[in-house]
Amino acid sequence: MNRKFIHSAFSLVLLAGMSACQSRTDGAEDLSSYVNPFIGTSVKADTEQSFNSMGKTFPGAATPFGMTQVSPNTITGGDYGSGYGYQHKTIEGFAFTQMSGIGWYGDLGNFLVMPTTGELQVVAGKESDPEKKGYRSEYDKASEAASAGYYTARLTKYDILTEATASPHGGALRFTYPASDLSRIQIDLARRVGGTSTTQYVEVINDNTIRGWMKCTPEGGGWGDGYGNPDYTVFFYAEFSKPLDNYGFWSADIPDDWERKRENVLSDNYQARIAQSSIIRGKKSLEGKHVGFFAEFPTTDQEEVTLKAGISFSDLEGAEKNLKAELQGQTFDGMKKQAKELWNKELSKILMEGGTHDEKVAFYTALYHTMIDPRNMTDVDGRYPGGDHQIHQTADFTKRTIFSGWDVFRSQFPLQTIINPTLVNDEINSLVTLAEESGKGYLERWEFFNAYSGCMVGNPAISVLADAYAKNIRKYDIEKAYRAAVRTSELIGNKEELGYTPVEKGYSISETLEYAYTDWCVAQLAKALGKTDDAEKYTRKSLYYKNIFDSEDKMWFRPKRESGAWEEWPANGRLTEWHGSIESNPYQQGWFVPHDIDGMVALMGGEEKVLNDLEDFFEKTPKHFLWNEYYNHSNEPVHQVPFMFNRLNAPWLTQKWTRCICENAYRNDIEGLAGNEDVGQMSAWYILAAAGIHPICPGETRYELTSPAFG
Repeated sequence: MNRKFIHSAFSLVLLAGMSACQSRTDGAEDLSSYVNPFIGTSVKADTEQSFNSMGKTFPGAATPFGMTQVSPNTITGGDYGSGYGYQHKTIEGFAFTQMSGIGWYGDLGNFLVMPTTGELQVVAGKESDPEKKGYRSEYDKASEAASAGYYTARLTKYDILTEATASPHGGALRFTYPASDLSRIQIDLARRVGGTSTTQYVEVINDNTIRGWMKCTPEGGGWGDGYGNPDYTVFFYAEFSKPLDNYGFWSADIPDDWERKRENVLSDNYQARIAQSSIIRGKKSLEGKHVGFFAEFPTTDQEEVTLKAGISFSDLEGAEKNLKAELQGQTFDGMKKQAKELWNKELSKILMEGGTHDEKVAFYTALYHTMIDPRNMTDVDGRYPGGDHQIHQTADFTKRTIFSGWDVFRSQFPLQTIINPTLVNDEINSLVTLAEESGKGYLERWEFFNAYSGCMVGNPAISVLADAYAKNIRKYDIEKAYRAAVRTSELIGNKEELGYTPVEKGYSISETLEYAYTDWCVAQLAKALGKTDDAEKYTRKSLYYKNIFDSEDKMWFRPKRESGAWEEWPANGRLTEWHGSIESNPYQQGWFVPHDIDGMVALMGGEEKVLNDLEDFFEKTPKHFLWNEYYNHSNEPVHQVPFMFNRLNAPWLTQKWTRCICENAYRNDIEGLAGNEDVGQMSAWYILAAAGIHPICPGETRYELTSPAFG
């Protein structure tokens, strides 16, 4: 791939290729100092649209695209997918896995570690009920701080200073205790964001070390409250800096016929059952439905105790190897330093000059958020869990997970094709091998630890593949990938019998338009591979968007029934949310014909009419850019729309509106994201727009130009 340099008045330089990173000198600027992990962590906003404006990010320690994220958790239930909310007043523990920027109830938050003193409590308690706070603790907000690869806060209930850092496959917690005869580290193995792990196992293997696993299935809720088909096991290998002279377990007897999803686990009955857990000492191991482990010890004033853990999604051997490769012999401060160095290396792929301090923080934090997912799922020895529930070995690519396709095909992956083509190759290999290993044969739109969750609509993996191939990013079996793309389109796409997706089968507007676009992507691949018949077929299918445009009455896209009849037009017209449109309205969704803008404009009545309509679309948008019925930057369907003014011969309006969005929808603040961060998409849009470039149609090599944000 050719290296690209994009200069502007503020001298923003995109560095494509690792050699650019390696050329940095020791005296280079500390770009990680501009990362504020609290951006997007707010759980409320000062508008009535607060729910949809939450960024849902986490503030804890991570490494670029790493397997682990060591972060404070303030809440288990609700729709707080990251497990953390800035305004929450208590911390229930520090988990070693987290999701970033997502809704749908979230998942992970596994291996929850909490330092305590005094009487053992086995229930976390509830933030909302002061009488039921359990082992969770209030914390001193003034003491809370976070940076790239590090987090700290003081727990006031126990007077314990907590610190967290991470490595690519593990992490460490350092606790500074007060003088106490009964200090403790306790680990809730059942805990899981949005539910519970369904079975846990823990074993003491020597004076300082434990190992075990937590199995997480749909029966325990989690991703989509179980409807996202989550099915993964977290393995751990953990070392304590103090000997395990006095340890034990707790275990709750959960009846076999009890439901165990999010709402069940949070019920008073379920919590009361946990409170009645048996305390077990004198054993080396324990397996159960709700298991915890604790180690007790005396501490002197300001004594530091450290816990290190390696994590694997393959097996116990993988967790042990991961710890020994990255953490053994390392000090906490050494790990923290290495995490910072990893972030500086990655962040240096884009160098920005000019702008205020707050603008730099917003920019580099956005870049940081694009480097959480898709995360590594491969152990240090190259093994990973496959879609067939078997362990596989590879040296050809890094198996990755958490592919939020409907979101990230628009900006996140186009950005990564510039600054991290290896990651794009990894993701394509991961999706193609998953299709093969699982026996499903098609490319999943929202992959979560090998789960085909089916979340949202469209066939976004085809877009990622076509975009990569067009840009000569091709380190995968293209014939396998192409076959999977074709099967995906045929299985989950517009059917030739109708030429659109009808109301009876889904969101007629959203799905017809998105499938038409990804059929265009298949056509581009077919042309490049010399598959003439396929190219003709999918080019024809790419025009199916025209079949749901009402050119006789409403002059807009409308949901259509299997009979060919239009769905009744609502009183609020194309501003009606969910009318044939997923998480949007027909006005917002109707601009999505990225592969044939000229054809779309002709349908809509010509350039002048469309330009006037598009200007009105933006002029009626509230300047906070939170959830609204016009240009709704809080959600993805409109993210290409500001750049369409270029195609309508009004580039000054693309410049006007992209700068306006950059200035108002992104800032250095806990509410500094206009919507869910969405696994890097919201931030990637900002990085590209601030740089002065952004695609309308991934799958072609054209980027639209706009005025850089910091001129």
